[in-house]
Amino acid sequence: MEHVVLKALHTRLCRLTVQVVSIRIAMWSGPRNISTAMMRAWGNRRDTVVIDEPFYAYYLTTTGKNHPGADEVIAAGEIDWRKIVACLTGPIPNGKRIFFQKHMTHHFLPEINRDWLGAVTNCFLIRDPREVIASYVKKREDPSLEDLGFMQQVEVFNFVRNRTKSIPPVVDAKDVLENPERILRLLCDAAGVDFNKSMLSWPPGLRDTDGIWARHWYTEVAKTTSFRPYSPTHYKVPERLREIYERCCDCFERLYQYRLH
Repeated sequence: MEHVVLKALHTRLCRLTVQVVSIRIAMWSGPRNISTAMMRAWGNRRDTVVIDEPFYAYYLTTTGKNHPGADEVIAAGEIDWRKIVACLTGPIPNGKRIFFQKHMTHHFLPEINRDWLGAVTNCFLIRDPREVIASYVKKREDPSLEDLGFMQQVEVFNFVRNRTKSIPPVVDAKDVLENPERILRLLCDAAGVDFNKSMLSWPPGLRDTDGIWARHWYTEVAKTTSFRPYSPTHYKVPERLREIYERCCDCFERLYQYRLH
């Protein structure tokens, strides 16, 4: 009888241990995607803390890119990538169980050591290049190939795939918008966490966890309370961006074939 009781207690303790295991989710996206809405979804969970584009200040300092509010971003952010990595792989803030990290692939410059990616669960958020470019040119008219992050996304994906010997989760923005609950359930399952319905809606407005650049880039998402229904774009890529667009399409297709759906 005593053996049965001890075995039952052991089982209960094991289940509790599983429940409190921490997880760090690094979601890699290019710009002008639904990455901020995705951050809203995860940030609305009680067990999750989020961080917004932690490499942004380092990226601006290193590249000298003329982004809106660049000086402000640099002044407010960390510009030592080693300290950023230590934060991303260290204790999860606020005693939370899940650490959701929203990353821009173009911020992840080549000199940043990739080995720390083994300490996080890497996921990839992709979007049709036509839609990305249509949105991006409203903020900056002449993006370079590097600005759009598609090449870097493939590079990070390949690094993670080769290191883990498995295919990391990929979600397409269109699929999320067409069926948020289904895709979020698939993503949570792939990341090893339980889905929570709190991810499907959130209060409007900006957040303390938003980057200081939110007032420049998050005008539309601040109005949302959930993922907006998918609406196709009829944007025609201008000739000056045609070659960039085609190279982005090639990168997009490489990851699209692995998407959760």
